[in-house]
Amino acid sequence: MFEGGTFDKNSQTPTNQNLTITFTPNQNMVEYTYNLYKDGEIIDTQTVNQNIPATFTLDTTGTYKISVSVTLNTGFTFTEESGEYIIDKEKPEITIEDENFTITNIKNLPEVTAKDNHDGDLSAKITNNLKDLDLTTSGTKTLTYTVSDEAGNTSSVSLNLEVVSHSSELLILLSFIIVILVALLVYFNRLRRAFKLEKRINAYTIEPLNKKTVSFTDKLLNKYTKLIQSLSKSLKKSVFITKYAKRLEKYTKITKYHQTGFEIVSGKIIIGLIFVIIAVFAKAIQLDLLNIYEFILIYTLGFFALDVFLIIRYKAYRYKLESDFLSAITVMNNAFKAGRSISQAIEIVGREVKGPIGDEFKKMSLELLYGLELESVFKRFSSRTGLEEAKYLTASLTIINKTGGNIIKIFENIENSMFEKQKLKFELNSLTSGSKLVVYTLLFMPFVFVLIISTINPTYFLPFINSELGIILLIFMIIYYIIFIVCIRRIMKVVI
Repeated sequence: MFEGGTFDKNSQTPTNQNLTITFTPNQNMVEYTYNLYKDGEIIDTQTVNQNIPATFTLDTTGTYKISVSVTLNTGFTFTEESGEYIIDKEKPEITIEDENFTITNIKNLPEVTAKDNHDGDLSAKITNNLKDLDLTTSGTKTLTYTVSDEAGNTSSVSLNLEVVSHSSELLILLSFIIVILVALLVYFNRLRRAFKLEKRINAYTIEPLNKKTVSFTDKLLNKYTKLIQSLSKSLKKSVFITKYAKRLEKYTKITKYHQTGFEIVSGKIIIGLIFVIIAVFAKAIQLDLLNIYEFILIYTLGFFALDVFLIIRYKAYRYKLESDFLSAITVMNNAFKAGRSISQAIEIVGREVKGPIGDEFKKMSLELLYGLELESVFKRFSSRTGLEEAKYLTASLTIINKTGGNIIKIFENIENSMFEKQKLKFELNSLTSGSKLVVYTLLFMPFVFVLIISTINPTYFLPFINSELGIILLIFMIIYYIIFIVCIRRIMKVVI
C-alpha cells in the first residue's frame, strides 16, 4: 500500500508470461505522471489529470519498473515506485563442447554447458535421460539434455549415441580367463597330490647327493631373471634410462633377483604390465573394457609398486647396518685389547657379527686376503655402506697405519662417540614420535577420506576421471600432495 496509490503487483519473480500491472490512485490525488522503465531506460511516459487507474502491459523480455510522480489536492508532490517486473521469454542456450565425439565408455560423455540471459550459468541444472536409455542392446540411442531457467523457459538438445556391442570380444576374453583359471586349478590340484604322495613315501626313501630337479617356483624365477636380463640389454641404449638406473643401483644390495639398476627398471616395467593384465581380467569379468586413463593409472601404480617395496627394504637394511656398526667397533676394540692385528680383528667381526655389517666385514677380510692394501679396503667399505661413521673409521685407521698411535685408545674414543650419537638419536626419536604420528596421519588421511567416500558413493569422484578439467585438477592435486610430502620430510629431517 502506497500513500499516493497502489500497484496490484508490486514485484514479480521472473516469468515467461505477459504481465498486466494496474496502478490505482488515492482519492486525494488530483494528478500523476508515470514513467515506465525497461532495462533502465524510459519507454513510456504520460500525465493523467484525473483520478483514474492506469494499466501497463508488459509483453517483451526485459526488466521493468514504474515510477509515478503524484500531486495531492493539498498541493503536496512526491514519487511512488514499484518493484521490478522481470519478463524472460528467451530460452537458455545449451552448448556441447564437441559434437563430433566418440565414446568408448558411457562414463566419458562430452562436456555440456548452459547459459541464460538472466540466470547466467545453468550448467549445474542440466539433466539428461541417460537412466532411461537401454544401453544393453546395440543400436542408435537418443541422449537428450534439458535445462530450465527460473522463468520457466526450457531448452533441450539431443545427441545420437551409437551403442556398439563388445559382447563377442568380452566373451572371448572371459573364456580365455576361465581356461587359464581351470588350468591353474588342475595344475595346483596335481601339485597338491604330488606333495601328499611325496610326504607319504619320504620316510622310506633316501635323498640323492646331487639333486638336479628344479621346483616350479625356481623355474618361474629363472624365467623372470632371463626376461629382465634380455630387457636390460635393450634399455642400456637409452641415456635417460641409464641415468635413472644409476639412481637405483643402491637397491641391488637388498634384492637377489636384480643385480644392476637396469634389471630393477626392467622389473618395474614387467610388474606394471602384470598390473595391467590383472586389471584387464577384472574388467572382463565385469563385462567391461579398460579405457586409456585407467590403463595409465594402473600401469603407473604397478611401475612404482616395486619402488615402495625396495624403499622399505632399504630403510630396514640401513637401520640394521647403522645399528650393528657399533657392535662391530666394540668387537674390533676387544680384539685389539687381546693383542690381535687389524686384519685379524676384521676377520673376527665378520665371523661374530651377523647381518649386513658382518657380510661387509667378510668382504673386507677376503679383500685383505687377496692382497689389497688396508687403506684401499676401508675406502671401498666406506663407499659401499655410505655410513658417516665408516668414513671416520677409515680416516682413523689410515692415519694410524701411516703414523702409528695407540689404536686401543683411538677405538675407545670412536666407540664412545658412536654410543653417544646413537643414544642421542634414540632420545630424538622419542621426542619427535608424537609429531611423526601427526605427520603420518595427515599423509594417509586423503587416502582414507577417498576410500570412505567411494564406499558410500562410488560415483562421487568419477568427474575427476571422466572430464578433462577433472583430470587436470587431479594432476594438480597429486603434484601439490607430492610437494607437501617433500616439505614435511625436510622439516622433520634432523641430521645428527
